[in-house]
Amino acid sequence: MQTVEEAVSALEGVESASVDLVPGGRSRLTVGGTADDSAVREAVTSAGYTLISN
Repeated sequence: MQTVEEAVSALEGVESASVDLVPGGRSRLTVGGTADDSAVREAVTSAGYTLISN
């Protein structure tokens, strides 16, 4: 299974991707670049995680 950072970083247009882990809570994914939001969501889901927007 890929990490979220690996999956998102592999997308075209992504310049950076990082995850701030919050044990027992919601972790934060920060993506820099011009990648399409739906592509980022699909990459997160494909890596086995759920993306919740604020």
